[in-house]
Parts: sequence; structure tokens; C-alpha cells
Amino acid sequence: MKIQNAFRIGLVGTLGVGLGLLILTSIASLSTIITYIGAALFLALGLDPAVTWLEQRRLPRWAAILIVMLGVALVLAAVVLAIVPIVVREVGQLVEQVPAIFRRLTSEDWVDTLQLWFPLLDIETVIGDITTQLQKFVSDTDKITELLGGVLQFVFAVGGALFAGIVVFILTLYFTASMNYMKRATYQLVPASQRARFADLTEQITQSVGRYVMGQASLAACNGVLSFIFLSIIDAPFSAALAFLAFLLSLVPLVGTLTGSVLIVLVCLIPGLGSPLTALVAAIYYIVYMQIEAYVLSPNIMNRAVKVPGALVVIAALAGGALLGVLGALVAIPVAAAALLIIKQVVVPLQNRR
Repeated sequence: MKIQNAFRIGLVGTLGVGLGLLILTSIASLSTIITYIGAALFLALGLDPAVTWLEQRRLPRWAAILIVMLGVALVLAAVVLAIVPIVVREVGQLVEQVPAIFRRLTSEDWVDTLQLWFPLLDIETVIGDITTQLQKFVSDTDKITELLGGVLQFVFAVGGALFAGIVVFILTLYFTASMNYMKRATYQLVPASQRARFADLTEQITQSVGRYVMGQASLAACNGVLSFIFLSIIDAPFSAALAFLAFLLSLVPLVGTLTGSVLIVLVCLIPGLGSPLTALVAAIYYIVYMQIEAYVLSPNIMNRAVKVPGALVVIAALAGGALLGVLGALVAIPVAAAALLIIKQVVVPLQNRR
């Protein structure tokens, strides 16, 4: 259509802006669903290598998918049955010890120790101010109401997380079952002359993502098991809960292991639960473990999955975390690997032919 006057220009421009705003608003409204789909697709790509391996052993695809999903469900059930009762018991013990910890913090011996550690601070005044604020908080009805509201929000958040987990699990099952169909449908959208090349590149990318997911899960499992063994040996408080925390945080690349290590050391330092010696031993262990993970475990496991330079790994993980949080940090490295693969096999050969 040929635009002949200012009215038509303004009308078309307004419609274009409105359509753009509608698309952006729709994406923002569907952000939670898009996150579920992205997480499920990421997990499906991670399970696809195991399904393919079973298919190569002459199993039908439905049987391979059933075996893999049952294996995942059994592992999750075993973790829940093994960890949750211990975590609940240890959290209950922690709640029971809160008054004793508070008395320990306000005792004269502990005050004198803190005063020796921090001679520039008036520790008695600081503790007195904290105690006064706690008493005001307990006596303030509005604060108690806000606290109860926060507890309810936490309960709703836990329920939402469980619902999200169920949705992601179901979507992962569907995506894993229809992975080949989805790939073939995508290939049909590519011109026939480029279809074979596109299919080969897509297979390399999906295999790289799958190996990355399995590699990261292996590193996290290694950290969780070793943490449980070590924390049990040194008689650290809440060893099972802390080991499970180390496993969960290690799923996040780069900063996960460091964050979990710092939290574990801080818990070991709590008066009445641990001791400075226990915290020191834990700190030394995790420093050594992080070196072994960085220079031995991670190169041997992850280099087989994705070949990405170290600097690009850091940049990708930071950018992904800033954009999409934990999910962005998880998918950033395979996305960077896919981009490098496209550059090496598509962009560079195209530039060389010119």
C-alpha cells in the first residue's frame, strides 16, 4: 500500500507501536510460562543423550524414555526420602537451640571474646541495642502481623515452587518424548538446499547442551557426596542439610560452589553449633576442593561437553545470571558454546568464501 498523506503515516506508525507494545506486554505476562518451557526444554536436552544411548542398545524410544524418566523419578524420590527427614529433624534441633544460642551470644564470656576480636567496637553496647530492638519487635503487634504475613508468603512460595516443579517435570516428559518430532518439524522450515547442514549443526548443539547438563549434574553430585562425608567426619552441625545445600548450589556454574562453601563455613562458625576450629577445617577443605574441581574435575568432565574459553564462560554466566537469574546462569554456557559452534562452522567458512 502506498502511503499518500500524513494521516496514513500516523495511523500506520501508531498501529505499529501498538502492536509492538502488545507483543512486549504479552511476553512479560507469559514470562513465568516461558521460564517453565525453557527449563523443561533444557532438561529434556540434558536427558536426550541417555535416551539416545539406550536406543542404540536396540530399545524402542518409548521404552528408553520410560527407563530414563523412571530413573530420574527414583533418584529424586531417594534424595527426598533420604534428605528431607534429616533436614526436618536438624531444622527442628536448630529451632530448639535458638534460645541457647541467644544466651551464648549474650553471655559475659562470649562478650569478652568478641571484645578481644574487635577492640574498636563497644560490644556490650551493640548487643544491648540488638536486644532492645528484638524486645521492641516482639512487643510490636504490627511487626508480628508483618512477620506472620511473611511466613504465609513463604508457605505460598514453597507451594508455588512445588507446582512449578510438577509443571516442569510434565513438560520435560513431553519434550523428551517428542524431541525427534520437534527436530524434524524444525528442519522442514529450512530450505532443502540447507536442510542437511542445518540438521547436522542442530544435532551438534543439542548434544553439546545434553552433555553439559549431565556434566554439571555430575559435578554437583560429586560436591554433595564429598561434602556429606567430610562434614560427617568433622562432626559439623546439620551435615546432611549442608551437603544437600552444597549439591543444589553447585548446579549453578562458577559461583555456586563458592557460595555453598561460604554458607557452610558460616554455619560451622555459629556459637553453640560449631566452633572456630570446625569452621577453619571446613574452610581449608573447601578451598582445596574448589582447586581440585577447577583444575581436575571440571576440565575432565566439562571439556568433553562444551569447549568454551574460560573468559567467555565467566562472561556468559554473569550475563545470563543478570538477565534471567539462576536459569540464565545455567543456560548461558551452552548458549555460548552453540554461538561459538555457529561462528566456527557457518560464519567463518562463509567469510572465507568471499
